[in-house]
Amino acid sequence: MSIQDKTDKQGPRKLLALDGGGIRGIMTLEVLARIEEELQNKLGRDDKLVLADYFDYIAGTSTGAIIATCLSIGMRVSEIRDFYIDSGPAMFDRTNLIRRFSRNKFHDQKLAAKLQDVIARKTGEPEATLGSDALRTYLLIILRNATTDSPWPISNNPAAKYNDRTRAVSNLDLPLWQLVRASTAAPTYFPPEVITIRDSKLIDHEFVFVDGGVTMFNNPAFQLFLMATIAPYNLRWPTGEDKILLVSIGTGSAANANANLSPGQMNIIYNASSIPSALMFAAANEQDFLCRVFGNCLNGGMIDREVGVVMSGINGQGPVFPKLFTYMRYNADLSRVGLDNLGLTHIEPRNVQKLDSIDHISELQEVGRSVGKQVDIAHFAGFLQ
Repeated sequence: MSIQDKTDKQGPRKLLALDGGGIRGIMTLEVLARIEEELQNKLGRDDKLVLADYFDYIAGTSTGAIIATCLSIGMRVSEIRDFYIDSGPAMFDRTNLIRRFSRNKFHDQKLAAKLQDVIARKTGEPEATLGSDALRTYLLIILRNATTDSPWPISNNPAAKYNDRTRAVSNLDLPLWQLVRASTAAPTYFPPEVITIRDSKLIDHEFVFVDGGVTMFNNPAFQLFLMATIAPYNLRWPTGEDKILLVSIGTGSAANANANLSPGQMNIIYNASSIPSALMFAAANEQDFLCRVFGNCLNGGMIDREVGVVMSGINGQGPVFPKLFTYMRYNADLSRVGLDNLGLTHIEPRNVQKLDSIDHISELQEVGRSVGKQVDIAHFAGFLQ
């Protein structure tokens, strides 16, 4: 399977969107493992089936970008899970105390090396680019260009404006590992990533990139739908409940409520530690909400207490009818109440809420497996060819 195969195929399109969330991406992997297993059984395939065979376009932000890229190059979910478990502690390599308070909590060298290694091994290319033929699906990676103060949703879509091979410079020539690393550069956690980009006059410019989670696309689901369908991105895939399936997987959420907070506590240190997670929480909810308004939602938790779940047959009516796609959202509420509702009364919320909770990977997996039980292969009906 290749990008050209995806371009030439007939029938409905299948999209997969993966949130950012640090090591909590291990929860995403457990949900993906359940989807992979259900599809394998339903389609009568053996364990050679990979999700790149099924999905046409995969998007990811931050840790979701790592998983999306690994899926796109043909890795089984179990391989990616092993990569996270084996490499997670090394990727979250703490800096010294002075640098931790003045710049960032973790070094980036080991993370960069791990990304380079796994991508090189699986593609067979010393430095695979965004345009590598080893990518078996359309791939969307979300970054933020701090130099230009703009979000950068960058894909390997050969029809995209800045991927045109007839241009003097094409984004398809950018190193794949470096784009993924840039998407994981969460402020206060990892240092930024500097990428050299050549302009049309063949002059090199250095741009500073940080985590795509500090854009509105930490959950990239609705942005993925737009990039697959609207004219400027030059794919223009047909819309409709029977024409597009969009599966969105989160890394868990829990509002960081603090009833005892006083205005005087909101100093620089407080804001530096709380703003990234606040942005991720708000962005994930907004993208999910948009998908439920414009899509026919078959699975998903509560958006908030005012609007409820906004799901097909419950509260799903809106300004668009018929809906533009079929949609499922899998995510965990990591609050005490949310974990209790999953039957995980023994798991402490603080152990699974942090983006760098590497000492609690087994508990994160348990949460992910509980969410994975929501996967119903009947929801994929009409998208199994």
